[in-house]
Amino acid sequence: MKIGLLQLNSTVGDFTANRAKLLAAYAQAVTGGAEFVLAPELFLCGYPPRDLLQRDDFVEANLTALAETAGQIGAVPLCVGFVDRNSERPGRALRNSAAVLQHGKIIWRTTKSLLPTYDVFDEDRYFEPAKTVAPFEFEGHKLGITICEDIWNDEDFWPDRLYRRDPVSELIAQGAEMILNLSASPWCDGKERTRLEMLRRVARDEKIPLVQVNAIGANDELIFDGHSVALNAHGETLAMGGGFKEDILVVDLLETGNRKPETGKKFPPREELLFSALSLGIRDYVRKCGFKSVLLGLSGGIDSALIAVIAADALGAENVWGVAMPARYSSEGSLTDAAKLAKNLGIRYDVLPIESSFQSVEAQLQNVFAGTKPNEAEENIQSRLRGVTLMALSNKFGGLVLTTGNKSEMAVGYCTLYGDMNGALAPIADVLKTDVYKIARWVNREREIIPADSITKPPSAELRPGQKDQDSLPPYEILDAILDLYVVKNLGKAEIISSGFNAAVVNDVVNKINFSEYKRRQAPPGLKVSPRAFGMGRRIPIAQKFRTKNLTA
Repeated sequence: MKIGLLQLNSTVGDFTANRAKLLAAYAQAVTGGAEFVLAPELFLCGYPPRDLLQRDDFVEANLTALAETAGQIGAVPLCVGFVDRNSERPGRALRNSAAVLQHGKIIWRTTKSLLPTYDVFDEDRYFEPAKTVAPFEFEGHKLGITICEDIWNDEDFWPDRLYRRDPVSELIAQGAEMILNLSASPWCDGKERTRLEMLRRVARDEKIPLVQVNAIGANDELIFDGHSVALNAHGETLAMGGGFKEDILVVDLLETGNRKPETGKKFPPREELLFSALSLGIRDYVRKCGFKSVLLGLSGGIDSALIAVIAADALGAENVWGVAMPARYSSEGSLTDAAKLAKNLGIRYDVLPIESSFQSVEAQLQNVFAGTKPNEAEENIQSRLRGVTLMALSNKFGGLVLTTGNKSEMAVGYCTLYGDMNGALAPIADVLKTDVYKIARWVNREREIIPADSITKPPSAELRPGQKDQDSLPPYEILDAILDLYVVKNLGKAEIISSGFNAAVVNDVVNKINFSEYKRRQAPPGLKVSPRAFGMGRRIPIAQKFRTKNLTA
């Protein structure tokens, strides 16, 4: 049986465009010989719709889109994800469902059984789970149709299972000959490998062919990578969709005769995957929000340089504007490096000094600051004037401002509220500084795009004479390792210290992370690329007094 996989990018709430894209891809798959076609989870409304699901008109528009789509479907069935109403009470009002459309009608429906409510997921807030599952019978075959999480509970793969049920096993027990999975599986670093290995384990252990069609695109913080896959009953790859791009596959899942050899699908290098994810994240955020261009401060440093490169890749160089805003502590190298980068990329570049504005604010505050020692109050004026400048350009010319802070800085509060945190999107807010360097070197793998000095010089905010990041932070290799243990792996101080880190450094870093929660709550959305990002995936109260006392080795 030839299965068509429609790996497509949908926009939350854009029912007309989503439906048009779906129908065009369906027609292409049918022309390619597909006998049954799959589209991703909740494709018609976009994923995740969040509290739009609490609006009756949104749910109704989604049902109308489903009915109108069904009217355009012929003899080859299309299975697509949508939001269904739940008529059973007690229970939540909605269901995360999939419908099979054929001959102008909705001929069959099924509902997601396992509702993820962890990390970035909150489906139990909206949906009622299916209590039972059953295969869909089509032309003498029993198809086990599942939705995303339903396939993520294999007892042989996961040491700790979140659910008591395994819908895949339930379907196989009822005679399912293949497993078809509709997914909107968000990407994070390494997810493509984990997902593929998990699916291979299911196919191989259950001795059943399997396909998963996964969404691609970005909606707010979440990025979907695609990498849709078809596996035979030996867990071998028959076909795989591209990463971070739309794709249409047609694959014979019940092919007879000689078994196809393992394709040995190799994923690109980690740095390339991160770059592709961030580029897609910027592109979709900007365009789905109705904008065309972006602007950012170019400091000559590695963070702003990398974001400029990714933005130019995402939107085209003509839609990226770099602005240098020097003051008295700005080095000459910061300007030459920023100018060189802009020339290498072909983006617009302007120099708008803030020194005169800085002097005016200093004069304004002179009397009330009298008798105090200069500190971060004076330093941060510069950052905030840069934020004012960028926002003025944004208001006047319409581009979205990208902030340039990385995860290491955001973690410990090495950022300025209403200054360098001003903006609409924080593209690398979930990228550790050590990874920023790795991606930058990957960018320069064939020729110098990011100036070498931007990569090799000691990082500095240049807000006081001779300032260096390491004046107040441990080396980034140490800082990032502690951040991974504390933020991503959720370990405590004692466990981190016992793994070999200096107690004083761990105490200082963890205390800074805890103290800076109020800053991160006011930051723009950041693109999620790690297993645990600040923001929607890590929900820590601001007003709270739980603290672990400082420890010694």
